[in-house]
Amino acid sequence: MNIENWLLLAPIGSVIALAFAGFLIMRIVKSPKGDEKMLGIQKAISEGANAYLQRQYTIVAMFFAAAFVILLALVKTGHLPAPVPFAFLTGGFFSGVCGFIGMKVATMANARTCEGAKHSLNSGLRVAFSSGAVMGFFVVGFGLLDLSVWYYLLDLVIYRHLAEVDRIEKIVTTMLSFGMGASMQALFARVGGGIYTKAADVGADLVGKVEAGIPEDDVRNPATVADNVGDNVGDVAGMGADLYESYVGSIVATMVLAVAAGLGMGGVVIPMAIATIGVLSSIIGTLLVKTEEKADQMTLLKALRKGVFSSAIVVAVAAFGLIYAVLGMEHIGIYFAILTGLVAGILIGLVTEYYTSDAYAPAKSIAKAGLTGAATVIIQGLGVGMVSTVIPVLVVVAAIMVSFLVAGGQTNFTLGLYGIGIAAVGMLSTLGITLATDCYGPVADNAGGIAQMSGQDPKVRERTDALDSLGNTTAATGKGFAIGSAALTALTLISAYRTDVGLLGYKINLAIDNPQMVAGLFIGSMLPFLFCAFCIRAVGNAAQAIVQEVRRQFREITGLMQGTAQADYGTCVKLCTAAAQKEMILPAVTALVAPIVVGLIFNVEGVVGLLTGALVSGFVLAVFMANAGGAWDNGKKYIEAGNFGGKGSDAHKAAVVGDTVGDPLKDTAGPSVNILIKLMSMVSVVFASFIVNYAIFK
Repeated sequence: MNIENWLLLAPIGSVIALAFAGFLIMRIVKSPKGDEKMLGIQKAISEGANAYLQRQYTIVAMFFAAAFVILLALVKTGHLPAPVPFAFLTGGFFSGVCGFIGMKVATMANARTCEGAKHSLNSGLRVAFSSGAVMGFFVVGFGLLDLSVWYYLLDLVIYRHLAEVDRIEKIVTTMLSFGMGASMQALFARVGGGIYTKAADVGADLVGKVEAGIPEDDVRNPATVADNVGDNVGDVAGMGADLYESYVGSIVATMVLAVAAGLGMGGVVIPMAIATIGVLSSIIGTLLVKTEEKADQMTLLKALRKGVFSSAIVVAVAAFGLIYAVLGMEHIGIYFAILTGLVAGILIGLVTEYYTSDAYAPAKSIAKAGLTGAATVIIQGLGVGMVSTVIPVLVVVAAIMVSFLVAGGQTNFTLGLYGIGIAAVGMLSTLGITLATDCYGPVADNAGGIAQMSGQDPKVRERTDALDSLGNTTAATGKGFAIGSAALTALTLISAYRTDVGLLGYKINLAIDNPQMVAGLFIGSMLPFLFCAFCIRAVGNAAQAIVQEVRRQFREITGLMQGTAQADYGTCVKLCTAAAQKEMILPAVTALVAPIVVGLIFNVEGVVGLLTGALVSGFVLAVFMANAGGAWDNGKKYIEAGNFGGKGSDAHKAAVVGDTVGDPLKDTAGPSVNILIKLMSMVSVVFASFIVNYAIFK
């Protein structure tokens, strides 16, 4: 079989993924909708989410237009190939489409999940998980579609006149630019959505639970609808855009390294073919996820693990045949690099699960700390978050070294780097089901809110709470997975940048005593902290506005606390929307401008230092924030389940304070850091020629 024919797997995989997503949507649509009261709340959530995304996409479109003009100028001055600006736009477009569709399906599924939970836990799980799977399969489907279209367009039309080696080199370096478009869209989605959802969540909890002493998602709380809207725009649309960007970024960066490693067409084919195998394995895993009615959290967790582990096993088996058929036994070490990525992804997920699930000691220790007040809850959570970084760091270090060595890095350095890249592709190959386990959580959370606000039987809320509690754990696991894959992808992108600079004829000096390199390292190490500061302060500012508005309504609307008057939900939705749009601009601009400014001042060496420093500090910081936030959240859930005094107790109020501290860490700043390090890498690659020619220090 001609090696180029293996590329046909990518468009085939795309069609299969999108078709399966369509099948899941039809299954959700056929599920019972719920009663009129439930549908009324669902409509309010859907309208709020639509309004937010429309406003966000309008602002983001302006940034894309400005970036498109800049890229066109670089094309005219000879620093970029002509297709780059257009590839950049499609990367952002498909990332945005994935987020929009995922959000629409999630807001359609929340009332149906609540209705399903009336009948059984398994019925609620099926609807919510199917909704999450739609997001997962649209991400991989559109990712492979974008990759396929651009590859064939560049190969058959734009670069057809070039010799094979030059043509492949031009194709893969040009394709990196749509990764930059996907990264830029993902950053806006993650930061803006994260600010929105956590401002509403913090405001609702602090005034509702702590001050007023009313239940979560109580219909009297004016911020509840905004909180439920935030679950969709932040944790569904934002997460989808985030992992779309990781998915395509890891594939195209590995394709670039295939050329540099001398693997030719075979090395270029492998990442896209592995992704297609991942589509099929994720479908198998998705169909295996189900549970019984009397399931506890561990039983539910085992049901999801069954799907994820089954998918990984299918990829592990099929990848051997692929590597043997395309590259032969000579490069069978690349297969073991793929296995390394799969195993590393699973290990990071299991470690994250341990530190964040309320079935284990860390989250329980935070709940117990609530007996002595909010301060000890925060102290304990900080300790849990910090110690939780140790094993993920060691896992990533092991994955880097093992994948480098088994791929042949001792004899061919660039081939070893290709091994690291293919490990990232292996880790992300089961993204269809991995993203499903993450994005189902917000749907279950919304379902619980709808059950509470529409006055359903307490057992319905009991079931949705079981799904939501597990969703907190799987969301934390998903964030750990995203951060781990981001570390490998970012390292691959740094290698691709170095390769790209070498192709421009620049001899790079990466000696540790090079002051330009050291300057970049310091600035890069600082940037994730500055970026997170912008995000956390933005949530604080927006949350203060929500707190004031909720207090005002409790004070001024006669009969609201007695349940005889209606809360004004719309004002809180508008406040969150306006704050998120305003506050997301500064972090995004920082990520876009930093590598260009550092490059112009400290040249290519400074950029490599910047990217390396940001990768190292950003990875650890992101793991800490995601795990601390997840543990605080589930520590609170453990108390709400009836432990240490249960809901309304002093321990519960202390845990709510800890949860609100963790909210912006785990859902705004932490998840955005992995996009920061990848976006800066993408920007550096695209602007490499410009930096080489116009840097101050030559």
